[in-house]
Amino acid sequence: MKKKYYLLIFALIIMNTGYSQVGELENASAAAEGNSAQNGNLNYPKTQKSNQVDDYFGTKVADPYRWLENDTSAETAEWVKVENTITQEYLSQIPYREQIRKRLTQLWNYPKYTVPFKEGKYVFFSKNDGMQNQSILYVQEGVHGTPRELLNPNLLSKDGTVALSDISVSNDAKYLAYSIARAGSDWNEIYILEVADGKKLKDEVLWVKFSPISWRGNGFYYSRYDKPDKGTELTNKNENQKVYYHTVGTPQKADILVYQNKKFPLRNYGVNATEDGRFLILSETESTYGTALYYKDLVKKDNEFKPLIQGFDYENIIVDNVGDKLLLLTNHQAPKYKLMLIDPKNSAPEQWQTIIPETNDVLTGIVLASKIMIAQYMKDATSRAYIYTLEGKKLKELQFPTLGSLTGFNGKKGENIAFYGFTSFTFPTTIYTFDFETMQTSMFYKPKLDFDVSKYDVKQEFYSSMDGTKIPMFIVHKKGLELNGNDPALLYGYGGFNISETPSFSISRLIFLENGGVFALPNIRGGGEYGEDWHEAGTKLKKQNVFDDFIAAAEYLIKQGYTSPEKLAINGGSNGGLLVGACMTQRPDLFKVALPAVGVMDMLRYHKFTIGWAWVSDYGSSDNQEQFYYLLKYSPLHNIKKGIDYPATLITTADHDDRVVPAHSFKFAATLQEMNSGKNPTLIRIETKAGHGAGKPTSKVIDEATDIWSFVFYNLGINIE
Repeated sequence: MKKKYYLLIFALIIMNTGYSQVGELENASAAAEGNSAQNGNLNYPKTQKSNQVDDYFGTKVADPYRWLENDTSAETAEWVKVENTITQEYLSQIPYREQIRKRLTQLWNYPKYTVPFKEGKYVFFSKNDGMQNQSILYVQEGVHGTPRELLNPNLLSKDGTVALSDISVSNDAKYLAYSIARAGSDWNEIYILEVADGKKLKDEVLWVKFSPISWRGNGFYYSRYDKPDKGTELTNKNENQKVYYHTVGTPQKADILVYQNKKFPLRNYGVNATEDGRFLILSETESTYGTALYYKDLVKKDNEFKPLIQGFDYENIIVDNVGDKLLLLTNHQAPKYKLMLIDPKNSAPEQWQTIIPETNDVLTGIVLASKIMIAQYMKDATSRAYIYTLEGKKLKELQFPTLGSLTGFNGKKGENIAFYGFTSFTFPTTIYTFDFETMQTSMFYKPKLDFDVSKYDVKQEFYSSMDGTKIPMFIVHKKGLELNGNDPALLYGYGGFNISETPSFSISRLIFLENGGVFALPNIRGGGEYGEDWHEAGTKLKKQNVFDDFIAAAEYLIKQGYTSPEKLAINGGSNGGLLVGACMTQRPDLFKVALPAVGVMDMLRYHKFTIGWAWVSDYGSSDNQEQFYYLLKYSPLHNIKKGIDYPATLITTADHDDRVVPAHSFKFAATLQEMNSGKNPTLIRIETKAGHGAGKPTSKVIDEATDIWSFVFYNLGINIE
């Protein structure tokens, strides 16, 4: 299909912004009392507690900070204000904070490109000159044409907090549909431009979330929810998603309802058209894992969607059609995925034809381009790519400059030129073109930046987790490092939702490396690095494996002499924030600094907000008795204990995060400040007009990175160079 769509309900902010991907109230209010609590030489507000207690299967669980879940209340706003004031007062006293900001700004200031794609006679790509808050979308005629600005998101808001979320070009390349997000929210608005002259049309499509934009004819398919009640936009459970068709030049109220399922309000739906427009494919999900598929054959003028693959036991993705048949990428009885050809009229699995069988490596994607296929694989968390015929014969392996990650491969059937990106820890994202006639690669764009990558080593080592499972871990540091345990280290992890952590270039991380830091990324269970079996081994009643893998990684780094507990920081965002929260409460002695970002901290109530219900396939639910007891054992919020010396902690979240609502971080911070008996600081940094991380303007990214690295350097005792 022209643009594959994955329902990525859970996203990782660090990929764009961080490490891989870092006073008293004047009156006594419900936010905080006039008296202050003190530890770590900081005066924290004594956050008011209620008598809220919940009964789970006869077990009473207190939730005294429940009122912080009300993100629109004046009391919560006052609490946020006080907490931010305390955090900024602490950070402002770090002597080299502005030096860190200056160096980060220098590192950031170089041009960055996205991987181009071609539609009709046009080539589209985004570019950031270096310090622009948002990247600008450009268009040019052909590979060697002159770029012209088509859409500048920086003009949509004065502070850069309106971001471009998605783009989709019509089949005739006449129109560009684009979606924007305001202040980091997952809510999107769709608008339309004419590609030839950049003229914006009057079309406006609102309340879109978790949706593709798929063109067919003079319009596109999209998915949306009903307009929420005022004040509930960022917290209410997302229910009853519907698919519509919008015709160019008409108001949204005239959009045609294409599909809804009133029987299952907690399911998500998206429609994509195949590249030639023959088939419509409807994807149905009820969690972050498992996809049911339906289809319409428009040549045969089907009126209703017909079942193609039912149930949610496997991941199923239609790549495109080949005539009247469909190419299916699936892990059905193939945990590492395979490519099958199926006849929609007879789609039982026993009738499928194998095009590319399952191998020892994970098949992560298929792209049809020219007259062939590009099969993308993952081997020990690094990318491989091979060219196949449509019949499944392997022709050639693409050669990459080092062990790293393919960041996209954009090609089209019938076009002889495709584009792809490649990156690694010390290899900034570089863009290439591939010519299918000559089977040769050429450079499209290579970045130049103020950092000598040749001075650093990248290696992959394997260590044993607590149950003996071998876990790979990438380690990056300056060449000539002495393994004496005296060096600062940052251990980053995710471990969930079948998301694979592969080598990537992080601008923010460079300042840590050049000041003697060791960066480590273990590929822990719960991710997809070794297929569905690896993912499943870190879910539900096996979630402790994820934390054990991460703790074992820390112990390995210490044992091998890379660092020591007094020099070790841990970081993760979203599900990775849960990882940090669980590990710092289970092994507070092992880490000096903890950086949980936008984390899922309340494992008993996460499913009651926005899209949280979709995570039950990974976490389980407190509504289930067996799963409740398991969740209670590791839920970060519920495992903070009085009298423990916890690591220096900087919690980060944002007021417009409607993926992992900030109440998770609010309640965790309030509890940690109350219970922590040590001298290490417990701070929370709450960004305004920002969300889960995607689309955050460069200015806010640098501000946040400055504060995080200042906190890390200060608490690890790093002398900045």
